[in-house]
Amino acid sequence: MKLDFDDREKAFRREVRDFLKVSLPNDIYRKMMRAAHAEKADIVRWQRILNKKGWAVPHWPQQWGGTGWTPVQRYIFAEEITQWPAPEPLSFNTTMVGPVISTFGSEEQRKRFLPSIANLDIWFCQGFSEPGAGSDLASLSTWAERRGDHYIINGQKIWTSTAHHADWIFLLVRTSRSAKKQQGISFILVDLRTPGVDIRPILTIDGQHHTNEVFFTDVRVPVANLVGEENRGWEYAKFLLGNERAGIARVGLSKARLREAKALAVRQLTRSGSLWDDPEFRREFVRLEVELKSIEITAMRLLTANVEGKPDPMSSILKIKGAETQQRAAELMFKAAGPHTIPAKWEKCSEPIVSVETLNDWAEGKAPTYFFSRAASIYGGSNEIQRNILAKVVLEL
Repeated sequence: MKLDFDDREKAFRREVRDFLKVSLPNDIYRKMMRAAHAEKADIVRWQRILNKKGWAVPHWPQQWGGTGWTPVQRYIFAEEITQWPAPEPLSFNTTMVGPVISTFGSEEQRKRFLPSIANLDIWFCQGFSEPGAGSDLASLSTWAERRGDHYIINGQKIWTSTAHHADWIFLLVRTSRSAKKQQGISFILVDLRTPGVDIRPILTIDGQHHTNEVFFTDVRVPVANLVGEENRGWEYAKFLLGNERAGIARVGLSKARLREAKALAVRQLTRSGSLWDDPEFRREFVRLEVELKSIEITAMRLLTANVEGKPDPMSSILKIKGAETQQRAAELMFKAAGPHTIPAKWEKCSEPIVSVETLNDWAEGKAPTYFFSRAASIYGGSNEIQRNILAKVVLEL
């Protein structure tokens, strides 16, 4: 079991940090520090910088832009990106649809889509969940009827993140009503400019526009956009979700949030000093540090299992604990920011020693981050579903 990084891996981490230091545009870095997210143009610009370096899709086959890095190097890279912080390569492109097309798509689809996916010339979103099919995804009802060399698609998807930014959507659709529900599903790519597609915004608890409803009314899609074989989409979806959950613990993100929580606590003055001097705050901080280390070790164990080609329920454990730690770290950061998380203009004051304006500049955006972190235990397979998987696989219930 791997518990530490060797000299080569530590040198690789330094290489990634050096690249981030000189290559991440300062305006993007400042946005990430203040609000923990970047705008569409920033994500596109940064991913193209990564792609020019050859680092946008490190886990892909080398012929399509992969780096040939070891799983541990890929883990280090993902951790450094999130804790710098820099925008992550668009996961819908790089972690989800890209590997599906690379593994199951036709040669024509690989040539058509993979270079554009890596360079973010095409922005994909994910069309899986429906109003009656979220955690029970196999119950989806969006219907694709084949007519000649086209499918006619009717139905609705929900909680579709970044659909308002996207050019294309990868869909799970039902193509057979007679087969078992998992066996009658297909995986298809849809251009969102196609007539009959209607995207409607959903504002989330942080007050932002991340997610959407997407409606399909007699949408004509070429059969050539079917990935793999008809009615085998459930197999491809499991492959995709396996890739997503492997990185969903996001250790680097939680490390960055803890670092930010400490910095804010040092600046947040109280009657007896700073919030960092408060024993309860520090006790919770240390608890999270210890849990984060245990998650990191679990991730190393999972990487070793993947290298050996063995399926491992640790991916579900990693998803559960990773999501919970992200939420608790965001909550601690929110507590450290206090009322200063509210964006405002303040008059200059003589006390405290650190001006309220400066603290507000540090703290702004922490409340929305905390609110949106509540979704971490839902997306990618809810924590309740992950516990069901563990009960089935480990306890054989």
